[in-house]
Amino acid sequence: MSAIVNPEPVVHASPSAQPGQPIVKVDQIYKSFGANQVLKGVSFEVARGEMIAIIGASGSGKSTALRCIDRLETIDSGHIEVAGIRVDDPDVDLHKLRREVGIVFQSYNLFPHLTVLENVMLALRHVKMQSKGEAQKVALAALAQVGLDEKAGAYPEQLSGGQQQRVAIARSLAMAPKVMLFDEVTSALDPQLTGEVLRVMEDLAAGGMTMILVTHEMNFAKRVADRIIYMHQGRVWEVGPGEMLDNPHTPELQAFLAADL
Repeated sequence: MSAIVNPEPVVHASPSAQPGQPIVKVDQIYKSFGANQVLKGVSFEVARGEMIAIIGASGSGKSTALRCIDRLETIDSGHIEVAGIRVDDPDVDLHKLRREVGIVFQSYNLFPHLTVLENVMLALRHVKMQSKGEAQKVALAALAQVGLDEKAGAYPEQLSGGQQQRVAIARSLAMAPKVMLFDEVTSALDPQLTGEVLRVMEDLAAGGMTMILVTHEMNFAKRVADRIIYMHQGRVWEVGPGEMLDNPHTPELQAFLAADL
C-alpha cells in the first residue's frame, strides 16, 4: 500500500539550527530517470558550517539529490545554488563548482599505480595548477587531518578499506572545498573500519566544515548532525534535530526506524 502523499514535510523544532545565509539552497527539484520519477519537489537549505544527514530507505531519492548538488546528475526542474553558483544553469562552470564542492563516494576511486600522496596531489597539480612542492605540502596536511600522513608513500592496495576511504576524504579536503558531500561512504566497510571513517567526519563537523551526508548510520546521524532530513518516495518527509529519531511524527519514519533496528 502506498503512503499518503506528504506535500509539506513535518518540521520538528530545531534549537540547534544555525542562523545566517544558506550556502546550499535546493528549491523544488524534480528528477526522473525515464518513466521513474525519483525526486518530486525536494527543497532544503544548509547553513554555512552546518552538518546535515539525509536518511531514508533505498530508492527514496537521497543519493540522487546529493548527486544533483554537484551536478553529477542534471535536474528536470527547480533550482540549486551552492556557494553562490547556480548549479542548474546550463552554462555552469563545472570546474569552479567542483573546486567549491567536494564529494566522497562509497567506492574510493583511488589510482592503484599512484601512492597515497600522489593520489591526493593529483587534482592540486592538474586542477589548481599548484607547483609540485606546494601540492605536496597541502596534500600532506590533508593526510594529517585524516590521520594518515605516515602512509603517504604507501599504495592503495597496502591500505585497509577504512584507510582508503580516509585517503579519498583527504583528496577532497586538499581542494579546500566550501561544502563536502558524503554518499554512504561507510556502507562497504565493516564496523571497526566504519568507526575510523566516522571519527574523521565527526572531527570535520566539529571544525566547522559544511557537510551533507547520505547515511544509514542512525546513531552517528543522531549524535553529530545539526539536522536530519528523512526522505520518503522522492520527497523530504520529516526534518529536525537528532532527537526526532526518538520521536518520529509520521508513520513512514516510524516504520523506517523500526526496520533499521
